[in-house]
Amino acid sequence: MTTGRAPTRTGPWPYAAWALTRAWLLACVFKVVTVAGPDVTVDVSVIYRSWYEVLLTGTYPLDDVTWQYPPGAALAVLSPALLPFWEYATAFFVLVLVCDALVLGLLLYAGRRPGMRAAGAWVWVVGVPLLGPTVYARYDLMVTAVAVAALLAGVRRPRALGVLAAFGALLKGWPVLLLVGVRKGRPPRAAWTSAALSAAGLAVAFALWMPGAFAFLAFQRDRGTEIESLGALVFHIARQFGWEGRVELRYGSMEFVGPRVELVSTLALGLAVLALGWLLLWRLRARLFAVRTPAEAAFTAVLLFTVTSRVISPQYVVWLVGLAAVCLVFRGTAMTLPAVLVLVAAGATLLEFPIGFGHVVASDAWGVTLLVVRNGLLAAASLIAARRLWRSTVPVRPGAEAVPGAVEGQPSRVAR
Repeated sequence: MTTGRAPTRTGPWPYAAWALTRAWLLACVFKVVTVAGPDVTVDVSVIYRSWYEVLLTGTYPLDDVTWQYPPGAALAVLSPALLPFWEYATAFFVLVLVCDALVLGLLLYAGRRPGMRAAGAWVWVVGVPLLGPTVYARYDLMVTAVAVAALLAGVRRPRALGVLAAFGALLKGWPVLLLVGVRKGRPPRAAWTSAALSAAGLAVAFALWMPGAFAFLAFQRDRGTEIESLGALVFHIARQFGWEGRVELRYGSMEFVGPRVELVSTLALGLAVLALGWLLLWRLRARLFAVRTPAEAAFTAVLLFTVTSRVISPQYVVWLVGLAAVCLVFRGTAMTLPAVLVLVAAGATLLEFPIGFGHVVASDAWGVTLLVVRNGLLAAASLIAARRLWRSTVPVRPGAEAVPGAVEGQPSRVAR
């Protein structure tokens, strides 16, 4: 069923805005323009480059605790080999730019379909540069491109959603959540079956490709509370009252070390378990599925697990920007307000890192304020998204179901 609306005509403006903002990002990572704070490109030029050298020897970085990624991450780290005529960092930045352009193209193409719109493309155009140069100096945008492609392909091809979600999960874990909102019936069986088969096949392939494919699991298990996380606010405030802990570089990020840190890390894991329980309950109760539901459910799930994580690195917000963009491709989406909050949080993230990171490390008034604003926006977005997802999919009347043909716009309801 379609809405009867004519396809959206976008004109040249999204392309022009994208070109201008991405030129600025490239100027930042190539250091033509200097952004205050630490050099965010070091992760690529030093850390990724060192992993690249190790991977070329035929093994994963088994002795490097900063390697905390699924085995598919090796593909992202090795990808600059596709452009051997450039040095490593230059090739990496160019490949991220290509992925960025691919996402824009997918969103604009989807927005031209009946019942769709260009708002999602604008969320992407605006949201990515709000994060500043960090977004081009990490491989998370590449993973987000896979997730966007998966959700858009899944509108008509559930198996494609499953395959791409599995591939994304082996790049960075979180894309497995793309499957949580697939409509009940045959589509989820096709999506989940293709995801399981693809994940199993890829996992075996990576394990056979090089030793140490799953060594990252131990490194992730041992992580503590990173200073930008929601739980870290406890210690930022406690430092004002004489808390005896300190900040250290551990497992590739700045973490709190000291009394009660392990307790807060455990509580964060508990909150993540509660988020998982809520998602399972929602899945059991949901009956009203529309074409936009998988995107809205994925957006909500990733929001919940980001907010409850022991680590909220700046680049994580690009995941949310990408999923918000997919949600806003659909007319009648319930996720407009959470998407706007994520965009504002992206801007606050740039102020927090890299611009104000020294203040965050010092736990001074400005640093704590930035974290309260950024994390507060993400927490509010997650709660609002969860409430709206529940209200739009869980029937008020027992026995209400979605009409199978209702794949565009608002879900149609019938009572049995």
